[in-house]
Amino acid sequence: MLGSHLKEEMPDLTYLSRKDCDLTSMHEVEKLIKFYKPYGIIHSAAKVGGILENIKSPADFYDQNILMNTNLLVSSMRNNVTRFLGILSTCMYPEKSEIYPMAENNIHDGPPPASNFSYGYAKRAMGVQIEAYREQYGLKYNYLIPCNLYGEHDNFKDSLKSHFVTALIKKIIDAERAEQTSIEIFGTGKPLRQFMYCGDLARVIKKIIENDIDGSFNVAPPEQNYSIEEIALKAFRSLSKQGWAIRYDHTKPDGVYRKDVSCSKMLDVVGDFHFTPIESGIRKVYNKIVEEE
Repeated sequence: MLGSHLKEEMPDLTYLSRKDCDLTSMHEVEKLIKFYKPYGIIHSAAKVGGILENIKSPADFYDQNILMNTNLLVSSMRNNVTRFLGILSTCMYPEKSEIYPMAENNIHDGPPPASNFSYGYAKRAMGVQIEAYREQYGLKYNYLIPCNLYGEHDNFKDSLKSHFVTALIKKIIDAERAEQTSIEIFGTGKPLRQFMYCGDLARVIKKIIENDIDGSFNVAPPEQNYSIEEIALKAFRSLSKQGWAIRYDHTKPDGVYRKDVSCSKMLDVVGDFHFTPIESGIRKVYNKIVEEE
């Protein structure tokens, strides 16, 4: 999802996918880096999924992400890659905090949420590893911690693997086609979430590369922390679905109640930045999905 948006912003970079290399294999990673001899790497690859996928396969989420992160970092250091930018996730933040929005110095204040514990720790471990490489080897390696993402390049064909907003839009489209006026949402709809249009993260990365910014920080829109129910209602309004209803599946988990993060450090470093309002982002994704199906 992120790679597709970044390609729209910076088409002259070299883009690789799982078809080009198994990042869990050190042999393949070494072969890849020696072939391309890159100046820098943007590492946005990861095994990702929704709450149910994380609960079902915690070992897979830990093992695959740890291997990808370690193989790329070790090989980058060995082969003199000058810059490395790792893309982490706010899932690495503690399940509970005394202060919201959480800042970068709160990362290790407690364990990640139980609903994606393995994934959260794998992402947290990459942050620790990047800082260790900076300290021991003097490398200009850094990372970004984006909040929940959504976008038209998400895996909207599989609701268990797509992000919440994308899955929500797909549910609305499916209900339209079935001539229904309601959708179902997991849990109670009460948890708070901070969502960002994925194209915004791509624009932040472009700014970092073009200005040779060397720092690690959160990337998230300020003052956008809505309940799951509020996001669904915003989607109804932005897509002209007035009068539609929400059904709640209370047999499914809510996940952590709140995990919004501060973007103060990012704005200090990057400068003024305009984030896409969630209503506009929802319309973009909706139009793209309808167009492609």
